Amino acid sequence: MTQRTVQPPPVQGQGHHPLDVDTMREGARRLLAEDAELPTADELETLTLQLRGHIMLAVPEIETAAGRLPTDDVPRACALACVGEARMRLNLEPGHTLPAGIAHAQRLARSVNALVDHYENLGGGNR
Repeated sequence: MTQRTVQPPPVQGQGHHPLDVDTMREGARRLLAEDAELPTADELETLTLQLRGHIMLAVPEIETAAGRLPTDDVPRACALACVGEARMRLNLEPGHTLPAGIAHAQRLARSVNALVDHYENLGGGNR
């Protein structure tokens, strides 16, 4: 029986840095922690933009790592499904009220957490 080990994503040229998973998780935690304080409208806008940026950075990293796996590989399929869900959430507009904006940002935060999990499972980051 052969043993398959997922290799970390290759360095993609000078200036390429792995995702800062700690910062990404901290941004998500700001909205998802049980004891999280509700953000103000200004804080919410900043958090939403930060989460969108995290997703935009994570998606190509995960696609690259998943693309190196066989097409019938379960972790590949799961990671790519998560990428699809995150992209869909990026295309959604938040509602016009603060609660609707918070709910939207929380969905983005859940996508960030899931993407980071897949990134680490595919060999990225420092574990």
